[in-house]
Amino acid sequence: MKPTKISLMVDMLNEGSVETKINCTRLIEKLMEEKEFRAESISSHRLLVGLMRLVKDKRHTNGILPGLSLLRSICLHKQVMGLIVSIGAVSQLVELLPALEPDCLELALFILDTLSSLPEGKAALKDCGNTIPNMVRLLMRISESCTQYALSILWSVCKLAPEECSSVAVEAGLAAKLLLVIQSGCNPVLKQKSSELLKLCSLNYTDTIFISKCKLTRTIL
Repeated sequence: MKPTKISLMVDMLNEGSVETKINCTRLIEKLMEEKEFRAESISSHRLLVGLMRLVKDKRHTNGILPGLSLLRSICLHKQVMGLIVSIGAVSQLVELLPALEPDCLELALFILDTLSSLPEGKAALKDCGNTIPNMVRLLMRISESCTQYALSILWSVCKLAPEECSSVAVEAGLAAKLLLVIQSGCNPVLKQKSSELLKLCSLNYTDTIFISKCKLTRTIL
């Protein structure tokens, strides 16, 4: 991908019509599949800002899916992940989650989960006030994949700040949701991760209080 070509497409992504932006987004993703592709060509602040603007455009929601699809492809390149976090994409994506359709939601969660592998990504997720309630809400709601991503993100922030984040998560209803995952037909790895997170969350409570947070009685347990 020649620098002049990507520069032209970045201009179009920032200044063109919605249709032009969408076509440009799809073209960049296609060019990324070429053998000659180099990650440096997409390590562009203007490209990422233009992409997030497309994803957040509430007037033209047909740009959300192609925008998230390209962002997913970009975040698979470690060299660019830090730049994605630096433009504020984490909090912006978290705020978008409640309004997204299932196919877009899964892409957004994948991106957030991938970015949570970076220290600055974890910190951005922790600092966003809606991360925990939005993730708790999504557990066992859409698909097993969405549950897996949401659980992974919750694990990242709760491990980062156990006392602070675990308490917030439990108050948001996490304990009861984790029990649902454990009792469901989800894959064993997901159940194991849920058990570990449930144990982590219980450390800040007495048995009696934690049982009440799970909305269960001792006899049911």
